[in-house]
Amino acid sequence: MPETPESLLARLEALGILATTHRHPPLHTVAESQALRGNLPGLHVKNLFLRAKSPQPFLLVVAEENTPLSINALARQLGTGRLSMANEAELYEKLGVRPGSVTPLALVNAPPGSVRTVIDHRLLTGPGPVNIHPLTNEATTALAPADLRRFLESLGHPIEPIDLAAPLA
Repeated sequence: MPETPESLLARLEALGILATTHRHPPLHTVAESQALRGNLPGLHVKNLFLRAKSPQPFLLVVAEENTPLSINALARQLGTGRLSMANEAELYEKLGVRPGSVTPLALVNAPPGSVRTVIDHRLLTGPGPVNIHPLTNEATTALAPADLRRFLESLGHPIEPIDLAAPLA
């Protein structure tokens, strides 16, 4: 059974991670988020859960929301071979969330190291906070970049920082 948003937030608290959560209507796109967020400070993200042939079958890409992404260019840069969007069943099986709720925090539902995790370095080193869904698209949780990294690493998920703002070949 996947974690619930409440149990996830309790885990963060148990680790001493300050998390501020804002409830809102369900959001499905970056545009919807931008329209409803008001003056919510910090960095906002978009997430892609992708299927690859190798070296690992699934890949979570976490980028700053305004970063243009090309799946083909990502595949070349990451050396994965062809990439495609994972389907809804794969998303739920691997991360325990539904479309619209993809988040790096969903790695709480994945066995350690089972999903290759690539995060824009600006989200790990920037001033923060980083705003992400807490397993549901009906809320946004703000975390310090260092706390996001610490939480994911506590789950056994190595993070690959990447410069997604650099032009991809």
